[in-house]
Amino acid sequence: MHVILVGFGVVGQGFAEILLQKADTLEQTYGFTPKIIGVITGSRGTLYHPDGLDIPSLLNGIAEYPDTDGLIRNLNADSMISEKQADVVIEVSPTNLETAQPALDYCNSALDSGKHVVLANKGPVALAYHDLAKKARQMGLHLRYEATVMAGTPTMQLAEDALAGCTITEARGILNGTTNYILTQMEAGMEYADALKKAQELGYAETDPSGDVEGWDAAGKVLILGNALFGTSNTMDDLDVDGITQISADDIADAKQNNERYKLIATATPTGGSVKPIRLPNSDPLASVGGATNAITIATDLMGDVTLIGAGAGKMETGFAILSDLLAIHRTNG
Repeated sequence: MHVILVGFGVVGQGFAEILLQKADTLEQTYGFTPKIIGVITGSRGTLYHPDGLDIPSLLNGIAEYPDTDGLIRNLNADSMISEKQADVVIEVSPTNLETAQPALDYCNSALDSGKHVVLANKGPVALAYHDLAKKARQMGLHLRYEATVMAGTPTMQLAEDALAGCTITEARGILNGTTNYILTQMEAGMEYADALKKAQELGYAETDPSGDVEGWDAAGKVLILGNALFGTSNTMDDLDVDGITQISADDIADAKQNNERYKLIATATPTGGSVKPIRLPNSDPLASVGGATNAITIATDLMGDVTLIGAGAGKMETGFAILSDLLAIHRTNG
């Protein structure tokens, strides 16, 4: 399987490291020998080699990658995606939840040229899922996006594959690790500002944390769940979104006295969705999920509530989600 990576930041590098570490196991256990033949970045240029790029050299730096016969540098991204031979385009560039660009154009070019698409980038799945899914079906191609909701924790595989045959009536969960970490620290006695500062020091929160603490990151995941599980076509404007910035230490203490915990809960249903800070009883499985961990409860007719808990972010965890999607394509297409 020959793949092109769009983006080579933390997630792209994590995926490359996994391929390096797992090469023998993937070949011996699954008969799977993926090769990265192209890398596209916004600021460091592009690399393409039809026989595959050397992963250790790639991880050492795109600018430092040695010149070899057949290597092409700084090839136009659109040309690489649409004209060069590859089986899969993997979109791991930074997420844009306003327009999904330029990732959306790259996804369309990949499908139009007969390539499967795997995404860790939430934008195209949140804003243009139905168009992309329709095109993929028409072309007989895969559109896979496990990494977009809870990184490597198999949320979409659970909902779409393991629970196939059930009617899903709701998906609700803790889908942002930054806010869950902050709320956990506040429950331990920290003020909001101090908990946010600690989250930033640990790398959980960005310098501008608004996307997390105001609920917009989780809202993008609500759109993905609604699109994929219920066929909705909502936009951000259709969702009821509120973050955690107004929750005080007194609020946390009052909930604690009543055997409750505040959690930022993202909910997708057949009729809409929301992101809201909610006081959950301690008996709710989501209430016990602390730190930067994510969790989701899927409500079904045949199985009742099924709760999945795991990592919602991380270099290797998100890289694994990409590998999982590639293996699913490999098993189907051989």
